[in-house]
Amino acid sequence: MLSALATPSIAPLAAAGESVGGGCRRTVLENGLRIVTEHMPGTGAASIGVLIECGSCDEDPGESGLAHLCEHMLFQGTSNRSALQIARQMDFAGGQIGGFTTRDYTCLHAVVLADHVYYALDLIGDVLLNSTFPEDSLAREVNAILRELEGGSDVPSHRVLESLKREAWSGHALGRPIAGSPETVRRHTREDLIYFFHRNYTPNRILIAAAGDLNHDDFVADCRDAFWRLMGESARPALSPPAFVPGVAMESFPSAQTYFALGLPAPGYTHAERVDTHLLTGLLGTGYSSRLFRRLREETGLVYDVHAEYHAYAEAGMIVIEGATRPEAAEETVAIALDTWHRLAAGVEPVDAEELTGARNRLRSQHLISSGDVYTRMCRLATQELYFGHPLSGGCIPDLIASAQPARVQAEAERLAAAADQAQPWRIALLGPDLSPAAPPAAPEGKEE
Repeated sequence: MLSALATPSIAPLAAAGESVGGGCRRTVLENGLRIVTEHMPGTGAASIGVLIECGSCDEDPGESGLAHLCEHMLFQGTSNRSALQIARQMDFAGGQIGGFTTRDYTCLHAVVLADHVYYALDLIGDVLLNSTFPEDSLAREVNAILRELEGGSDVPSHRVLESLKREAWSGHALGRPIAGSPETVRRHTREDLIYFFHRNYTPNRILIAAAGDLNHDDFVADCRDAFWRLMGESARPALSPPAFVPGVAMESFPSAQTYFALGLPAPGYTHAERVDTHLLTGLLGTGYSSRLFRRLREETGLVYDVHAEYHAYAEAGMIVIEGATRPEAAEETVAIALDTWHRLAAGVEPVDAEELTGARNRLRSQHLISSGDVYTRMCRLATQELYFGHPLSGGCIPDLIASAQPARVQAEAERLAAAADQAQPWRIALLGPDLSPAAPPAAPEGKEE
């Protein structure tokens, strides 16, 4: 369970903090609040993330969208500040302050000048400790979220991906949309929000991550000042891994192209071979030399763009292939995509050293180039503390990427294929003009040519 992976002992550590390597330090306050920082001298800026172990997966079925609505309402007024004062102070900080909700967690975040760190912490502390969830603001935020849902449903690529996860993880919290549905969002009351907040926003389920030009000891003292009144404890509800439901979902949509999203079951975020899975999706569908791009763009011209990604959550993951093509070519395009995977996983066209080198270089450069950004470094700290219970050392991920060998990545492909254990294990979602339910596209037999 996520709580077992992410929640360390609440025993207080020394005020100076425990060193976890690579310039990272970690302290647990007396109330159970975890603090992790990474010193990035010379940046002149800092990013702060307050991560709450509560996302859409923590909702009961009738509460769908409540975690997202709660995050919106935190910025609508406290006993000390009105919504307008919060907005003005966010702008005055000269950076960015906001929040977002995922399936596994909610995050309140800020990027500010280094000398505005306490200012941002004080504001976020006020929001967490003193929000009043005003009734008049609730009606406005519900309407804003309804517009957000409408906007998402107008974007075919977003809509088809939501369809994929809804059908693949049918009946499980992972399959529900993060923002909920118009029906569930309209039902939420102020009392629902307050109960949900107090049920989930307890200090043993909150961590604070910061990266940038800051001092750990000073930051811990500031956090203690801002959050000392947070008290209580709550157990995160146990969530079983979802059953993966293969099959085909088709939806008619007034678009020029047919959009497709293909999903294969994969392990969750803390999977031991997660780097191999990322590399596998990289050589399959990231970059101009990837297998899917070569076959579907360069060789056949069926798509303008196609890509593959590993979507990972606490309880489960999914390999996802996405793209769009002409309506009349949808069946052929999906069949070629599935055949490309089959030939790889079956060892007909196994991973070779050259393409793995390219995938390693892309993943490693993406990791290293983004490391100069304080927000990226803060996000890594926060999610590592959440999922693993501690930050990973700075060189850990580049070393794992560099150490991957063709045989190991090939074994991961074969393991994923064997774990699915079905003739056609994929969930296929199609969205486009004049679609009606039909038999799934068949993948050609992977044979030597």
